[in-house]
Amino acid sequence: MLAISRKFVWIAALGALLPALACAQSVPGVFPDKILIGQAAVFSGPAAQLGIQVRNGVKAYFDSVNEKGGVHGRKLELVTEDDRYDPTVAPQASKKLIDEHKVFALVGYVGTPTGAQHLPVVTQAKVPLVGMFTGAEALRVPMNRYVFHVRASYYDETEKIVEQVVSTGGRKIAVFYQNDGYGEAGRKGTEIALEKRKMKIHSLGTVERNTVAVEAAAKAINDSQPDAVVMISAYTSIAAFVRQMQKLGSGATFYNVSFVGSKALSDALGKDGVGVAISQVVPFPWGTAVPVVKEYQAAAKKAGLKEVDFGALEGFLSAKVLVEGLKRTGKDLNREKFVDTMEKMDVDLGGFHVAYSPKNHAGSKFVDLTIIARDGKFLR
Repeated sequence: MLAISRKFVWIAALGALLPALACAQSVPGVFPDKILIGQAAVFSGPAAQLGIQVRNGVKAYFDSVNEKGGVHGRKLELVTEDDRYDPTVAPQASKKLIDEHKVFALVGYVGTPTGAQHLPVVTQAKVPLVGMFTGAEALRVPMNRYVFHVRASYYDETEKIVEQVVSTGGRKIAVFYQNDGYGEAGRKGTEIALEKRKMKIHSLGTVERNTVAVEAAAKAINDSQPDAVVMISAYTSIAAFVRQMQKLGSGATFYNVSFVGSKALSDALGKDGVGVAISQVVPFPWGTAVPVVKEYQAAAKKAGLKEVDFGALEGFLSAKVLVEGLKRTGKDLNREKFVDTMEKMDVDLGGFHVAYSPKNHAGSKFVDLTIIARDGKFLR
C-alpha cells in the first residue's frame, strides 16, 4: 500500500514539473537552471584583443550575477564563436550560436564590417542582440527591433574630436581610415562634423582591413601638413601609421575613435604613443567616482583579470544592460517579451545612463576624450 502511495506522489510531482520543463525548454536557450547567451566576435588575428577584452567584461559581470544566484534562479552561461573580424566568416558564427547552441540572446558583438553580415542572420531569427562594439550609423539606421546599442555612435565620437581640435586652433584635419564600412563610418562622421563648421576634410589616406600597409597613406597625409589626423582603423594598423608619420617628421596630433582598443593601441605603440588621443564611449575605467566603474573593478579583480580596460568595461556594461532586461522581463521569459521590456528601459546603471524606446535603440550618447601618457597610462 505504501509503495502504491509513493508511486502516486511521484507521478503527481512529475505531472507538476513537466509543464514547467516543457515551457522552459520551448524557448531556445532557457532552461530551469540556466540561460544561454551567445557572443560572436574576433578572438584571433590582428584585432583579437578587441573581442577578448569585451568577452572578459561580459564574463566578469555574468560571474558576479551567478554568484548571487543568477537571474530569477537561472545562471547565465556565455557561449562564444570566433568571427575572426572577417565578414565572410561572420554569418556562420551567428548561425552556429542560434541554430546549434540555441542561445536565447546575443551580447558583445565586435566590428562594423562583420556586424553588417551578422545582422541579417540575427534579424531573420528574431534573436535579441545587446551591445555592439561599433558606432557605425549603418548598423543603427534604420532601427532594428532586435538590436540594442549601449554605446554612442561614431558620429558622436567624431563630433567630439573635431570640436576638440577646432577649440585648440586646429583647422587642417586629415582622415586616415580602414577601407571598409567601419572606416567609412568614421570618415563620414568627421565630414559631417567639419561641414557643421563650414570646413572640409584636409586630406585622406586608407588601409585595407587586417593589414599594416600604411606607407602610401602616411606619405599622402604627411605631404598635406595637417594639424590633426582622425584615425579610424584597428590598433595594429594605427600603430604602424603613427610610427610612419613620426618617421616622416609629422607635427600633427593624432586622434582615434574608441573601437581602436585603447590598451591594445598603447601596448602596440609603446613610447611612441605618448600624446595620442582616443575618444571613449564608457567612463574612465581607472576612476573611483563612478559607482558602476567601482563595481566593474571589483568584478574584474574577482575574475582574476590582471588589468582594467575600456573594452572590458564596455562588455561589462553591455552585460549589465542585458541582465537588467532579463530581470525586468521576469521568470516567464521569451524573446519578444524581452524586446518589449527593453524598449521601456530607462535606467541609471550607476553613473552610466541608458534609455530605449520603441523608436530609439541607441541607449547612450556618452563620449569622453583621453590621451596616452608616459608608461602607457591614460589621462582624461
